[in-house]
Amino acid sequence: MPELPEVETMVRGIRPAVVGGQILAYEACPNACRPLTMRPALRRQAAMCVGATVTAVRRRAKRILLELDQGGTFVIEPRMTGLMLVSDPPDVGHLRVIWRLRADGVDRSLWFWDRRGLGTISLLNPSQLAEALGPNRLGPDALELTADDWRRICSGTARPIKVALLDQKLVAGIGNLYASEMLFHAGIAPQASACKLTAPQRARLQSACDMVLNEAIRYEGSTLSDGTYRNALNQSGGYQNAHQVYDRAGQPCPTCEAPILRIVQAQRATFYCPACQSRRSPRRG
Repeated sequence: MPELPEVETMVRGIRPAVVGGQILAYEACPNACRPLTMRPALRRQAAMCVGATVTAVRRRAKRILLELDQGGTFVIEPRMTGLMLVSDPPDVGHLRVIWRLRADGVDRSLWFWDRRGLGTISLLNPSQLAEALGPNRLGPDALELTADDWRRICSGTARPIKVALLDQKLVAGIGNLYASEMLFHAGIAPQASACKLTAPQRARLQSACDMVLNEAIRYEGSTLSDGTYRNALNQSGGYQNAHQVYDRAGQPCPTCEAPILRIVQAQRATFYCPACQSRRSPRRG
């Protein structure tokens, strides 16, 4: 489930513990789980990174990047259930790999935990990194979009706006949960064709995107009913308490009390208020 706010929270949580740390060891954790997808294989990754120092931790879309002084970059994609942790994990049975580091004479550990094993870990050189995460693969980051970006994103596709928001080649970082929330705050129907949105609608969507994502980061992400997502210290996020429509089908809209609806778009659940987000109404409220 980790989307941009959850990944950004993990990045901010692990950064103080690992930047400046020298990698002493990089190992698989004992478990009986399905193996992760790794590029190259873990043994080769270990040979490439042991002895290197982590110079930066940053985010690209829904991926965590650990930059090394020797030129390589770890790219960790949590996908559905992956977590980056510097504290005790939810359980030891789903720990996948561990980085053992030393910074300022202090030994530290960084873990990747993944219940379902769908996450990936790659160690890429600069040219591989540019190809994997460059503009041909990922659009501009959702937190950096300008009004011109929103005009280009929307005008270039006739797909429903909710579906377009999930296309990482158009805009990087938005996932299913936050797309529903930002469309509610913008008062835009998820079924509305992206290319038919008006300039005022795009402006409301830009504002809603910035507000929802930054608020979710401030609350350190959303921990849903399955309890999977945890921050770097194995603590729950808090933004789930601010959800207006996501996973609230049948409950009253917090604005107008109409029942929240659930539909399926591109094989993903969409939640919205049919009154506040009516396609017949160009403006909300």
